[in-house]
Amino acid sequence: MRFRSIASLVLLAALAALVALPAPASAQTARTAWGDPDLQGLWNMNHGTPLERPEGVTAAVLSDEDRATRRAERSSAFFTPRDGDPGFYNEFWFEWGKEDNRTAMIDDPADGRIPMQPGVRERLNEMRSARRAKAESPDTWTDMSVYDRCITRWALPALPTNYNNNWNILQTPDYVVIYMEMLHDARIIPLAGRPHIDDGIRQWLGDSRGRWEGDTLVIETTNFNGKHNFNASQEGLHLVERIRRVDAETLDWQWTITDPEVYTRPWTGSLPLSATEGPLFEFACHEGNYGLYNILAGARAEDAREAAKQ
Repeated sequence: MRFRSIASLVLLAALAALVALPAPASAQTARTAWGDPDLQGLWNMNHGTPLERPEGVTAAVLSDEDRATRRAERSSAFFTPRDGDPGFYNEFWFEWGKEDNRTAMIDDPADGRIPMQPGVRERLNEMRSARRAKAESPDTWTDMSVYDRCITRWALPALPTNYNNNWNILQTPDYVVIYMEMLHDARIIPLAGRPHIDDGIRQWLGDSRGRWEGDTLVIETTNFNGKHNFNASQEGLHLVERIRRVDAETLDWQWTITDPEVYTRPWTGSLPLSATEGPLFEFACHEGNYGLYNILAGARAEDAREAAKQ
């Protein structure tokens, strides 16, 4: 009996010690010195999953084999030479990113497609085709996109592109800053509950305001200037992002987009952001750069060559 009692006491002491142990670091929400959830650091949002589910695809999730096929098709589409193409980046420079087995970043609606108003998708496709044609032989700098002109990337949310898919998140008690490696855009987001700027003031990256809902940072952005678009939405774009730390290596990033003139309903997508050591590189791109000059010079040389044939 005595030995039984001793054994019981030892067991109880061991259980008490286990209860007293803190939860693993990965299960805790890291905190700043002032108590907010700590989202700071360098994060990579590189990802290969498409925004929309391709037409004709009904499955929400791919097999591993189908995912590998999708990756190969993407690579082939980028690097198959075109007639007269003077050259392009090789695959070394591209960040293909992680791919989960989802067939779309869009989580809602369930079909993984952007719920566009009637006729909007057709107009968007026409606009894109016209812009591509102009970009291949531009008459003036106005035929080039704001991305090519190094003004800004494109309208938010800033989804993954071919490279430079890194963010640096900085925090103070009153602000969150998201510095994006691509096109050196910096989003300075107040947290103090101040109202949005006047509706008549419009900006390239809109006007963002942040707040904490539990451990989730909620960022609401309005007041876009309409000079570029996100899937047909321009001045009416209303964006709500939610960023939450999952563990030491991962942020969960969700966004919901509303624009009644363009979409039949709000729609939501998501991506994981992974911790990275960096460093962030300077994106040495500025308006009026040599690239733009040379693109226009090349287009004029092409015009002259075509005129000489006539």
